[in-house]
Amino acid sequence: MLDFLEQLYVWTEWPIRLAMLVYVPQRRSPAAARTWLLLIFLLPWAGLILYVLVGRIRYSRRRREVLELFRQRQCEAQKRLPAGLAVAPGEPTPLASAAANLAEQLGGFQMLQGNAVEVLTDYQGTLDRLVADMDAATQHIHLLTYIFGDDEPGRRVADALGRAAARGVQCRVLLDGFGSKLALKRMAPALRVQGIEVVALQEFHVFRRERTRADLRNHRKIAVCDGRIGYIGSQNITRPDFVPGHPNEEIVLRVAGPVVMQLQAIFLVDRRMETGDAIMAGEHFQALEPVGPVCAQALPSSPGYQVPSTETLMVWLIHQARRRVVVTTPYFVPETDFVEALRTAALRGVETHIIVSQHANQPLTQLAQQSYYDQLLENGIQIHLYRPRFLHAKMLTVDDTLALVGSSNIDIRSFALNAEASLLLHDPALLAKLRAVDDRHLADSDLLTREEWAKRPFMRRVAQNVARLADSFL
Repeated sequence: MLDFLEQLYVWTEWPIRLAMLVYVPQRRSPAAARTWLLLIFLLPWAGLILYVLVGRIRYSRRRREVLELFRQRQCEAQKRLPAGLAVAPGEPTPLASAAANLAEQLGGFQMLQGNAVEVLTDYQGTLDRLVADMDAATQHIHLLTYIFGDDEPGRRVADALGRAAARGVQCRVLLDGFGSKLALKRMAPALRVQGIEVVALQEFHVFRRERTRADLRNHRKIAVCDGRIGYIGSQNITRPDFVPGHPNEEIVLRVAGPVVMQLQAIFLVDRRMETGDAIMAGEHFQALEPVGPVCAQALPSSPGYQVPSTETLMVWLIHQARRRVVVTTPYFVPETDFVEALRTAALRGVETHIIVSQHANQPLTQLAQQSYYDQLLENGIQIHLYRPRFLHAKMLTVDDTLALVGSSNIDIRSFALNAEASLLLHDPALLAKLRAVDDRHLADSDLLTREEWAKRPFMRRVAQNVARLADSFL
């Protein structure tokens, strides 16, 4: 029997390789196809099994139908917006108008005027503000996060939810099935006993068809209190040093005004994806009155959208830059289009900066990231290695005119596999504050030079190039 299995393995190796050579590249980027074919040609059966599990993005018909229905209702609702709330074509600037139009085509939301936006970069301070807003809520609290830690910050937020539920506030919590696995096991039962709804997102179950891909994640971080105050950004509900070593540093936006409705809608659609229960009632969408000067627009992205929303908008924004581009990201393992946009910007004379952490919490990802440095440095792109902490913030600023802040990293996983959410922002005063954040990050970073980078050991170069071959898995 053993001999037969060995012979079967040998006989089937080349049929697997040849069949997958035809099948794998279909509707896939060259980089992703290359990664999968390399694995399959080296280890045919192991590669085939892994490909069956995570090789194709299978978004169930029901989920796609929910998204399509939502987009139809988006269009209907936006037609009924009060006059002057939606940004008119050509305003406030031609660039902002064009960016808003593209973002609307990608994510379905219009750019809205009249928002107030605070930039929060202090980890503990952000948590304090969130808990204070939860304690002030009178109607509902909606919380969506990738990681909900079974730790002091997690318990603080859980206690705030408990207090809110006790005074009659409807509390709903959406947690990613992988990132918040421990909280779903240890904390969710106690929250549910208090009347708090806790829903697991994207849990993997082998025998449930719509969850046949194990590595799809909901990476969004959104909170909405009473439909009036919203939070969006990069910070999870956990300790800053949940990965031992260097604590995280984040960027979170606290928003008030009409754009909160869009964050609310993203939350409710994610909830409906899992529960099948639609709650789009009017009491959840109250932030229609202008409260500030900021033009803002939510941009959701997920495998359910036909086009990678965040990547497409970022690449376009970089191509529009005339003076300065700053990309802040913890992980930089991009597709070719993104690198080419940066290279073209630098060749046009645009100041082009990438801020990444000097310290890594994912060594393999850092090796793959470093494999891009030669190409970037050769084209005049400045790479800044942030020293103080692990910079987990995700932000793109262009010409002090537009900014995109949210949960998306600059990698294939965030662009193609994760559910992410960002805010596109236009307002001179707000952009000045975000530029100050960029400038502080740059001041606390070491500028990497071509001469210094060329001195790295040969085996380090080999490890970086080998890690890059796994870019589709990172």
